[in-house]
Amino acid sequence: MAVLLLALGFAIGEAVTPGAGVLGLVFAAGVWVVMSLVAYFQGDNVLLAVSGAREIQKSDHPQLFNIVEEMQIASGMAKTPRVFIMNDMALNAFAAGRDPDRAAVAVTAGLLGKLNRDELQGVIAHEMSHILNRDVLFMTMTGVMLGSIVMISDLFLRGLMRAGTRSRRYGRSNRNGGGGAAIMIVVAVVLAVLAPLIAQLIYFAVSRKREYLADANAAVLTRYPEGLASALQAIAVDSVPLAAANKATAPMFIANPFDKASRSFFGLASTHPPIEDRIRVLRAMGGNVSFQAYDAAWRAAHGGRRGVMPVSVLRDDKTVPTRENGGDARDARTRMREAGDLLRKVNQFVFLPCVCGLKVKLPPEFRQDSVACPRCGRTLAVPNAETAVAAQAGDMLSELGGSGQAPDVRAGAPLRVARPAARSWATIKCACGQPVQISPNLEAPAMACPSCGRTIQITGP
Repeated sequence: MAVLLLALGFAIGEAVTPGAGVLGLVFAAGVWVVMSLVAYFQGDNVLLAVSGAREIQKSDHPQLFNIVEEMQIASGMAKTPRVFIMNDMALNAFAAGRDPDRAAVAVTAGLLGKLNRDELQGVIAHEMSHILNRDVLFMTMTGVMLGSIVMISDLFLRGLMRAGTRSRRYGRSNRNGGGGAAIMIVVAVVLAVLAPLIAQLIYFAVSRKREYLADANAAVLTRYPEGLASALQAIAVDSVPLAAANKATAPMFIANPFDKASRSFFGLASTHPPIEDRIRVLRAMGGNVSFQAYDAAWRAAHGGRRGVMPVSVLRDDKTVPTRENGGDARDARTRMREAGDLLRKVNQFVFLPCVCGLKVKLPPEFRQDSVACPRCGRTLAVPNAETAVAAQAGDMLSELGGSGQAPDVRAGAPLRVARPAARSWATIKCACGQPVQISPNLEAPAMACPSCGRTIQITGP
């Protein structure tokens, strides 16, 4: 791809101004360097923002964080990646970050709701393998080079179509013995047309090979190839479109949202291998797990002598037996309900548990102070931290013989709320009006409002 980029720049430089090929080469390299710097320092943030991913904490989904931490320990990464969730019921995931110290994994809500623990572990292991193998950085830089080639080719061809006067000048120069200039124009046009196509085929081929490596690495990390194979099977049959994906971000997902079968142009123009092929290789590994076992399974599935694993991972490879199915105590309905509650939580819904057992969930734009339970008809008050602390302060003043008038809590004083005895999700409203979620797993005695930063003291069991 680098050769294509530099050759394209040189040919366009010579075609525009004879003798200026080196300047064209320098210009092409400069475009790539500038775009690469932007992608290196901000590529992960751009990808997460474009995908609509929102960061969550361990208290939001303990099982997901437990899996991420397990894979961090298994892979030897020094730092736990940040975890994000996408407000989408499609089944998919991706990794972001230029190195293991600046890494993130993002999963859709549908993935959390529909996969069991072993399947989710396989997906997380696959994405963390991309981080561990520096695939995210590698494919980002390769994609930037592809984008540079496409952009330079497009600029040249558009400029050539508009340069009518220049075409007449080239014709005169050709009649006066300037055949070399005309030849360079033809060469530049041919390169401008073919270079983007060739670069895309290279990019797709590299992307497919890294997917195989991530699958093998996930099997080694989890010691359970069936987990990832079963997850890929669920992703393959999922018909929900991924709304957050586009043509630029699609190669970063565990399965291409636009071409899960990956059969277009016999797979040459696909970013991912066919999911059926990936599943077949994983399930053919047998009772032992290693890169050698994956490579042998791949060769057997494709009838070739040459494998797909890099020599570097085969050199110090170790074989370990597969583990047993870990199981999952939660059923599909519970997983889906937890995923839905997590989505509402990150979208700042208010949770109101009723004594009848129903949990009423109010959107953030709900502004009334009470709501009727749709099951039993009881009136539920929307908890307000400002009102609660004001009443509490008024009671304290009354006990001390004061006027009983509550102090002004709008000046930034800490708010105090009581945790529900049932240790379930609870929602209060800060004095600024921001809904604040209290997780049942929160152990800290206080937290800060994400909007105004006011300290909220939590009392109770």
